[in-house]
Amino acid sequence: RWQKVLYERQPFPDNYVDQRFLEELRKNVHARQYRYQAVVFQSGAVVQQLCSVCVFVLTWWYMDAGMLSPQGLFGAALVSSLLGYVLFDAVDGGAGRWASGRTRWADLKSTLVFAAFTYGFSPVLKTLTESISTDTIYAMSALMLLGHLIFFDYGANAAIVSSTLSLNMAIFASVCLASRLPRSLHAFVIVTFAMQIFALWPMLQKKLKARTPRCYVGVTVLFALAALAGLATVSSVGAVLFASLLLAISCLCPYCLIRLQLLKDNIHGPWDEAEIKEDLSRFLM
Repeated sequence: RWQKVLYERQPFPDNYVDQRFLEELRKNVHARQYRYQAVVFQSGAVVQQLCSVCVFVLTWWYMDAGMLSPQGLFGAALVSSLLGYVLFDAVDGGAGRWASGRTRWADLKSTLVFAAFTYGFSPVLKTLTESISTDTIYAMSALMLLGHLIFFDYGANAAIVSSTLSLNMAIFASVCLASRLPRSLHAFVIVTFAMQIFALWPMLQKKLKARTPRCYVGVTVLFALAALAGLATVSSVGAVLFASLLLAISCLCPYCLIRLQLLKDNIHGPWDEAEIKEDLSRFLM
């Protein structure tokens, strides 16, 4: 009788296997089963980030067209930041702040230092890319915002995820677009707004998603409607296309993912690489 060993001579070829070889065949051992509602909920992170980019570009367009003053945007951003700051602590009752050991005074100092440096360097930001053509600036900004969406941390454990790179690309895009605004004050306000929507807003999203899922869903829907309403004032066709994209990401893509899971056919058996589960640390002493 054939034995699955290599240290004994047997009257069989080296590549011989008997009928018992496929008895250990297993399919989709580690396959994950998804539920449609759960996948739709997780897609909210992608929807919110797309809406963040849309809102930022619309805000820049309004300022460039003279339809939005920098003072008005700065005031609205300041009020929304204060409300978000209070909500960030209220969601978990301050447990996260107590665990990190960071005080409100430290947050205030960091905010003032960032605002002071950004305001001081706003003339430099305004003239930094004046020698570059406007078409090149728009192309660079679009490429950087696309990279921001690609490398953003949506909660997946993947090598392509890089929160630092994603944020830096978004800020670089804001600096490029700020150079095409009329005054240095406009550049200061748009860079500050970019930091708020690309750095602070995702932090609040993650806490809402972990602590209050229903509130997170409501915020996602309202944010998407606000982005669509703002886009509709610029281009009705663009609003329809953007709405179709959001619906495809939040409804159609989860359905396709679940349907494709039924076609998954990963096989496992004795041909897999051996996994050593025994503790071998004693041999290293």
